[in-house]
Amino acid sequence: MVATIGLISVLASVGRADTIVLKNGKRIVALSVVEDGDKVRYETAAGQLSLPKSIVDHIERGPTGVMPDSPAANAASLAIAPPVFESNAEVEKATVHDGSIDRNYLSLVESEARSGGPKANARAARALHAASQFELASGDMEHALNDERSALNYLPDEPMILMNVAYLHLKRSEYKASMEYLERARRVAPDDPEVAKLEGWAYYGMVKLDQAVAEWKRALAIAPDPEVEAALAKAERDRREEQSYRENESIHFTLHYDGSAEPELAKEMLRALEMHFGAIESELNYTPPDSISVVLYTQQAFADITRAPSWVGALNDGRIRVPVQGLTSLTPDLSRILKHELTHSFVQQKTHGRAPVWLHEGIAQWTEGQRSRDNAAVLVQVYNEKQALPLGQMESSWMQLPTSVANYAYAWALANVEYIVQADGMGDMERILNLIGEGSSTEAAIQEVLHLSYNDLEKETVNYLRKTYM
Repeated sequence: MVATIGLISVLASVGRADTIVLKNGKRIVALSVVEDGDKVRYETAAGQLSLPKSIVDHIERGPTGVMPDSPAANAASLAIAPPVFESNAEVEKATVHDGSIDRNYLSLVESEARSGGPKANARAARALHAASQFELASGDMEHALNDERSALNYLPDEPMILMNVAYLHLKRSEYKASMEYLERARRVAPDDPEVAKLEGWAYYGMVKLDQAVAEWKRALAIAPDPEVEAALAKAERDRREEQSYRENESIHFTLHYDGSAEPELAKEMLRALEMHFGAIESELNYTPPDSISVVLYTQQAFADITRAPSWVGALNDGRIRVPVQGLTSLTPDLSRILKHELTHSFVQQKTHGRAPVWLHEGIAQWTEGQRSRDNAAVLVQVYNEKQALPLGQMESSWMQLPTSVANYAYAWALANVEYIVQADGMGDMERILNLIGEGSSTEAAIQEVLHLSYNDLEKETVNYLRKTYM
């Protein structure tokens, strides 16, 4: 039974999230929002970012929550901030003002660069970089990457721009693509710790733990860095645990498992994963580009490595991590868990890490076959008593939630996704995910596809539950 009293107050103990409202109406949810001179600095899943204060309308000190991230926020969610390019206030102000990018100014400086000298090239590159940083801060990864790559047309050997292009690929889980730019940056700046820092990230994302550890140690030997220290500790925990692990491969997966595990179980799991891969690929009309890593643990190793709360039965943090102690063959429950966690990999990569937790978990439960029948009555009761958790407060990490609140959050997320799919089909869900991946907020994507606000969606979901299950 899901708790129906005090859900908001329990959730509120997690921490506070603020909202930066830009003059063009865009909203950015973040932690630790601080006004610093002519900048507004804040924390997001992309690390510490800043915006010119001139484009900020106001800051809403919102209800409590946690820093936004995805439940499947894979290696892309490592707490590593983007490389800092030397600031040029004049160019930044001319490029971004009144809450938007001045494309006329960009066209002007690019035109001057085509017929000018080194100074004109540098100005065009800095302007495009400023535009990219604004788009990254606004969550528009696609245009941020396009503008940063355009900056390379004018400063092709500038290591900071090369690293920023690589950084954006890393945030999009495109680890192999990032290496092209990092190798170029290393040739220009072989002793820059930022290059080693990002190469470690790329290797970690490709599950090349020895290389990741080596690069992060190299970075720390050049300069101390708390972000690198934390990433290195995570990689070393993985490497220590997996030193004696065996490895199996299939078309889309690399499976690592404890030497004491049953080899036949590993083979059955790979067959099940490939079957689930085809089904999810068809439903979401998307194919992840790189092999997906799966690790099988003992129960204790799972707890030690993931450090997840007790209610977490499996985890996808870029690698699908599953405790299988005592199992000798694939069970229906294990197959269902694999499909749930694999769905996170698809949604994570399809949206470039921008899908909120409630949508991630709702879709993952839907694809594994869960439905809202058993929870419908209590969800309707919670909604009628005005205790329902708004979807806007379910976008960020759930990892610190108490078990009762987590149970409610899962049930409510499933109900909303179930309504969307039942009412309008999986095609609409695919379009919503595409818009999120292109930089739209989740609520704006739902508004465009379904013509519903979050409040409208919650209301329609409750109506659906009443009609279908009560």
